[in-house]
Amino acid sequence: MGSIPGWQVGFLCGIVSWIAISSMLNVTRKLRSLTQSWVSRQVISGTPFILQIQKCNNGWLDAFFSGLSCVVSVPFYTAFLPLLFWSGHGKLARQMTLLMAFCDYSGNCIKDVVSAPRPRCPPVRRVTATKDEKENAMEYGLPSSHILNTVCLSGYLLYYVISYTQSGDASIQFAGFAMVCLFVGLIGVGRIYLGMHSLVDIIGGLAFGLAILALWISVHEYIDDFIVSGQNVTSFWAALSFVSLFAYPTPEFPTPSFEYHTAFSGVALGIVTGIQQTYHQFHHDAPLIFTPQLTIPAFVGRILVGIPTILLVKFCSKALAKWSLPMVANTLGIPIKSSGYIPALCASNTSKKSDETRQSSYVQKLLFFSSQDSFDVDTGIRLLQYAGLAWSVVDLVPSLFSHLNL
Repeated sequence: MGSIPGWQVGFLCGIVSWIAISSMLNVTRKLRSLTQSWVSRQVISGTPFILQIQKCNNGWLDAFFSGLSCVVSVPFYTAFLPLLFWSGHGKLARQMTLLMAFCDYSGNCIKDVVSAPRPRCPPVRRVTATKDEKENAMEYGLPSSHILNTVCLSGYLLYYVISYTQSGDASIQFAGFAMVCLFVGLIGVGRIYLGMHSLVDIIGGLAFGLAILALWISVHEYIDDFIVSGQNVTSFWAALSFVSLFAYPTPEFPTPSFEYHTAFSGVALGIVTGIQQTYHQFHHDAPLIFTPQLTIPAFVGRILVGIPTILLVKFCSKALAKWSLPMVANTLGIPIKSSGYIPALCASNTSKKSDETRQSSYVQKLLFFSSQDSFDVDTGIRLLQYAGLAWSVVDLVPSLFSHLNL
């Protein structure tokens, strides 16, 4: 086993130091005190603008903007990215997966730091056509995750296609840029029309999305090189995923944002682990769809084999984590509880007290000498469950494809 690179140790130590310092200095609360009241005023003052847009409401617009929101939601990307891997576009797929994880973490951190409300309903009419939208409505407003994710992922896709095709035609580049702008604009109008966000949320999502996209374009090649050929990749990424759970800020009131971050952090861990282990076997010079090496019938066969397999792995990973994590915690003497996955461990106290305990200071969880009486095992279960699912997408399922000549 090679030695651990010094930059990895320094990077992880830097994050741990930030967790400790920010906790002692109450950085989250100070930032919230500087931003929350201003953003809340902007949300309130923007209500007439939302009501003006909602005067145009009808069933067709409700369906159109609700469908458009589903197309750029996290569940959609989670379902779409495996198909991108299996179609032979491995580099694009892993880059978009890691970018999605980074966007999800960054956007949700900002939401929970600011803890600014969504538009008040009523008077605003809020349309939540799906279970996912109803859960999104439980999060804070600034920034709009849909706008942030759309800016980053559609912008990166445009950048990748132009770079991959090496197209120097200015008209094609302008057309691609115009399509991305139109798409982002429709998403923004839709989020306001559905009553999910105010104008300040949309502007915030656009600003943060552009900043994250610019940062990612400047470092994505270094990250990809590290994943496919770096040293100590799996253990470093596992440590990074674990530490990022404690680096997440505590919101003013509990929201689902931390759970979403945990799930996609697990996805990133599983993808990195699988790619690092099988890159030269399955992902280097993989056949592309619409070529003689990967025809449409073969790709359909991949989908019919792959989707049930990853769903089975997700179920098994969750079951294994539910069995193993409590056993490990009990062996180490760590008091645990479950907020839903393990009924026998569910706390008997009220729901409010349970939520406050679950989202209390994460640095206290890390240091293990806090006044918190137990730790929520569901976080670890969720991380391992989605890590197992993502690993199967890039490791187990391609192995099946190889054996079945797909």
